[in-house]
Amino acid sequence: MPYLVREHLFIGNIGDAAEILQNGSNEITHILSVLSSASISFFSEWRSGISIPCKEIRKVYVGDSGPEDVSHDMSKTSLSPDRLLYSLEYAGKDLKFVRMAVPLRDMESEDLLDYLDVCLDFIEDSRKEGSVLVHCFAGVSRSAAIITAYLMKSEQLSLEDAIESLKQSCESVCPNDGFLEQLKMFEQMGFKVDHANSIYKRFRLKVLGDSYNRGEKIDGSKFVADPGLTAEIVSSNVEASAGKQAPPTPAYRCKKCRRVIALQENVLDHVPGEGETCFEWHKRRSRNSFSRSDDNECSSIFVEPLRWMKTVVEEGALEGKLTCAHCEARLGYFNWSGIQCSCGSWITPAFQLHKSRVDISTI
Repeated sequence: MPYLVREHLFIGNIGDAAEILQNGSNEITHILSVLSSASISFFSEWRSGISIPCKEIRKVYVGDSGPEDVSHDMSKTSLSPDRLLYSLEYAGKDLKFVRMAVPLRDMESEDLLDYLDVCLDFIEDSRKEGSVLVHCFAGVSRSAAIITAYLMKSEQLSLEDAIESLKQSCESVCPNDGFLEQLKMFEQMGFKVDHANSIYKRFRLKVLGDSYNRGEKIDGSKFVADPGLTAEIVSSNVEASAGKQAPPTPAYRCKKCRRVIALQENVLDHVPGEGETCFEWHKRRSRNSFSRSDDNECSSIFVEPLRWMKTVVEEGALEGKLTCAHCEARLGYFNWSGIQCSCGSWITPAFQLHKSRVDISTI
């Protein structure tokens, strides 16, 4: 039996969903299925003899255009291009249930964040029209993670409070550690998936790094648009001037040819480490306090992977130099396995620009 979490909101497992789809329900009108496959045939594969009728409403893929769908700019999400985002269908007895199916595996490395918006919107809309069952295979991790995010957003609860509240209804819930980390990011971003937030950008970069380390080819569409292309700079300025006067945007330029190579929004902040002091445990420490004020100052900046980085995009190397797309001056280095900043912090993956090789201006 599914558990009632809130009015018109239930959590359950695949058995609960199958029972409702086959035999009907006096309460539930909508079902959110979070399984490794979005196909209704998953139920037949789970238990032979089950046949659930369905009629497709629509399928939405990552990159589809539309006001409520993921943007065509694939650099804004860590999901692969053309991956199924969700399917929507009428399903079950007399096709009376509206079922949204989201393909999500119960793995710590799985990207939960980029599915949250569509799932939370579906839950909210379904509760207005009737009652919704959110289920995964066991009703423990994936469905619990999504309902936890819903409680966080709708009731402005911390991650800990939301999980504790959910356990009052179903004590067995336990999202995997990867999902818990992403839900913490969700909380830090103000209960929304903000693709412009540095927290999300670091997450997206980590997902890209994990994909590279698994031997997958990184599509150039996953890299952020080149801020040095004149058309893009002009376009952004036109958009800014169309509304209120936008403040000048800090930009990093190649010191040799003055080409724009990054904007401030492309920079990924990091917490300063201990710099060279990390390696001084076996050395006599300096007692000159006047010489230590700049020990932790970073000599580099780290940015998102940008499309002008030809060595990264075209050659697919593990590491190498970053050179200016215009004059080929050396600007820094990249390494998918990581680089240690002069401040001591380890950045993984790392796309590093040396401050000595760039100038800062505004556009």
